[in-house]
Amino acid sequence: MKLKGGLPLILILITLLLIIPFLVSSYYVGLMTQILIFALFAESLDILVGHVGLPSLGHAAFFGVPAYVAALVSLHLSNNFWLCLLAGLCATCIIGAFFGLLVMRARGAYFLMITLALAQLLWGLAFKWTSVTGGYDGISGISRPLLGIPWSINGTLSYYFFVLLLVTVASWALWVIVKSPFGYALKGIRESETRMLCLGYNVWAYKYMAFLLAAAFAGLSGVLFVFYNAFVCTDDMGIILSAKGLLMVILGGAGTLVGPILGAGIIVFLENIICTFTERWSLVLGIIYVVVILFFPNGILGGFQKR
Repeated sequence: MKLKGGLPLILILITLLLIIPFLVSSYYVGLMTQILIFALFAESLDILVGHVGLPSLGHAAFFGVPAYVAALVSLHLSNNFWLCLLAGLCATCIIGAFFGLLVMRARGAYFLMITLALAQLLWGLAFKWTSVTGGYDGISGISRPLLGIPWSINGTLSYYFFVLLLVTVASWALWVIVKSPFGYALKGIRESETRMLCLGYNVWAYKYMAFLLAAAFAGLSGVLFVFYNAFVCTDDMGIILSAKGLLMVILGGAGTLVGPILGAGIIVFLENIICTFTERWSLVLGIIYVVVILFFPNGILGGFQKR
């Protein structure tokens, strides 16, 4: 969807996001905050899945590692948000740079399984390193950080608007990236690596940069989530979160950026509703995944575009 044609829809969406929090209870404001955070997480994964054609089952590592780092910095060094964010992004970029060197030669199911294996190594480290990460019990008592400006984000509503601001800026940055020559080169690699190689493109370097960008934006969502949740544990970097992010992308429509936002909204809303009736959310998530693959292979947005 071109910006000119989609601008009215974007303005309407932003207007609704600014007005609705004043009309609903704090519970739904918190739910909208979750949706925004996971929308950014799904958008970051869409860089790999939708624009490069590399499905990953280890993306939660880039969500959980910066969350742990930001929590530790906040509790032991400084409660300044920007310092916590910088530390978290540095950690996730270092992990992403190392992982990228290991996985960029793989593709398809091999890429999927290698990313899963590497993420599980970090999950196991977090689970066993109880003196630092708290193991399965995680790290709690994380307070909202200071911004260094006259704006407190301690309240539910104020933190929502802070998250909305950062997610909007990050989404705009992602849109600029995918509409740039770099983004079109990624789509060319997705369609045919051989053709792009013949045209003189360094395919490995493009894919590696896309992997780093996906890790960085996922890291931002992880830092925002840890200060929203005031808690971080091994579940925040486990396979279920990776599968959930992949489902958000596929459900909304891979390669669209808007689709993952729609998918994140549906999944987060369903999770909060279903968990009030049963604890077997993972089973329901698996059923949703099978239904989407069978009946919406191009996602909701992809189906509308096809029609």
